[in-house]
Amino acid sequence: MKINVNELHSSRVLMWSLLGIFIVVTLYALGVRTLVPPDEGRYAEMAREMFVTGDWITTRLNGIKYFEKPPLQTWMNALTFAAFGLGEWQARLWTGLCGIIGVCMTAYAGKKVFGPRVGLYAGLVLASSLFWLASGQINSLDMGLSGMMTLTMGSLLIAQRDDATAIERRNWMLACWAAMALAVLAKGLIGIVLPGAVLVLYSLCARDWRIWTRLHLVKGLLVFFAIATPWFVLVALRNPEQPHFFFIHEHFQRFLMKGHKREGAWYYFLVLLIPGILPWIGVLPQSLAAAFKRQEGAFQPRLMLLVWAVFIFFFFSYSTSKLPGYIVPIFPALALLVALYLESASRRQRLFAAGLLCVLGAAILIGGPIAFSKASARDADALVALKGYQPWLMAAGFFALAGGALALLHARQLRRDMTVLTIAGAGFLATHCILAGSELYGQNRAGTDMLPQIQAELTADTKLYSVGIYEQSLTYYLQRPVILVDYWDEFTFGLKQQPELSIPSIETFITQWTNDANAGVRDMAIISLNRYKELQQRGVPMRVIAEDARRMVIANK
Repeated sequence: MKINVNELHSSRVLMWSLLGIFIVVTLYALGVRTLVPPDEGRYAEMAREMFVTGDWITTRLNGIKYFEKPPLQTWMNALTFAAFGLGEWQARLWTGLCGIIGVCMTAYAGKKVFGPRVGLYAGLVLASSLFWLASGQINSLDMGLSGMMTLTMGSLLIAQRDDATAIERRNWMLACWAAMALAVLAKGLIGIVLPGAVLVLYSLCARDWRIWTRLHLVKGLLVFFAIATPWFVLVALRNPEQPHFFFIHEHFQRFLMKGHKREGAWYYFLVLLIPGILPWIGVLPQSLAAAFKRQEGAFQPRLMLLVWAVFIFFFFSYSTSKLPGYIVPIFPALALLVALYLESASRRQRLFAAGLLCVLGAAILIGGPIAFSKASARDADALVALKGYQPWLMAAGFFALAGGALALLHARQLRRDMTVLTIAGAGFLATHCILAGSELYGQNRAGTDMLPQIQAELTADTKLYSVGIYEQSLTYYLQRPVILVDYWDEFTFGLKQQPELSIPSIETFITQWTNDANAGVRDMAIISLNRYKELQQRGVPMRVIAEDARRMVIANK
């Protein structure tokens, strides 16, 4: 069957083929890398402990109560472990599925609200954006929240479009309320605060007051509380200290107060947005500017997308706590705005987008070897990881250059659909090269090279300490908690509730370690290099089992 290169959206075979390729590659890539600390190891270990203990209410890390985040991610990962066993791809499966769901929902909402070509473009843009792809390959909370918020936004757009029937509006609004509840279970009150604020701002900007009569508030709130409330009630009944810590400390204090070691300048996310939206940065400013134009009809979906992206961006820019993943929820809205712009973009504008991708690819291929030749690292392992990353970065540059050149050819021949598809394909392949190339870095961070030596001597009755540090990923791979020594950090709240689960001082540890050595009791400990020198100077009995540039593992005999 011959496919019209300017009507790709009309071919169901092509649409399903593209979706199939995206899903297969996304799922396969979940298992090619080590779980990198801190986030990937932390959330994998929390899920492993939930799976092993069977306690689905009180979330724990290293056996200690851990209430910084709600349980949706932990639940999903624990279910995955129960179904498929422990492993890297299992730990990332939920985030990978959320990334896929986000792309599908964005494409479907674009099709229903703006037309089939915009739906195709929106899916392609989001599926090839660096931040979205990367977040879907990392076991952290950002993609879980973003996936649920994409369902929220997409359902709202479909429900509120002017040609929606009464039944469609009701069903999609109930889906919107359900998705907001899941967003709350994914990362807290932010799951309803952000969509609620967007709705208020949209109403003010569009003067669309009647939208509030179309939200099915009563039924929607019933659905929302039926999904979101049970866990908060149950965990508070079992742990009365949880509500104040979760709602006050983890929400208001973290947003307003400094001291979380996550501060950043006001332009922090502006700088991150440039690589995050690649390969579409060349059309992003024009897409945002075009969103200010008023559309026909009562509902203004383009304006709602603009408010969604801009408000969430500035909301987190104002926060004193900043991490790159915080702005991932804006990318589906940006993808739809870019898709709307690309649909009507001129030949010159499409040439510019393709040409910019060529320039980026050439810059990587030319500048990469120069940068690597001058690179230096503090330790040999880091330098090996850096050198091992070079061929993957070169491959990314090649895909960007080749894809950009092919897209230029399509743009010159007025093949607009093929131009967009080619740029998206180049971005998709380049991003996966960048991710795959980080494996040596991940191994170095996680310390997995030491696992064979540790497991050769570690038995079920061996006491395993972690002195002054906590290795998030290594603990997961060892599949057992450690006894914390002189370490608080994120465990501070939990250890205040259960102080018996750690050893607060190094002196107490040394006494216990030495007594066990004299009594023939086997102990092992994970320590930093500096701590090892300190203990060595104090004459503590130690034998080195394994070490790398970041940490050491010792035994007491």
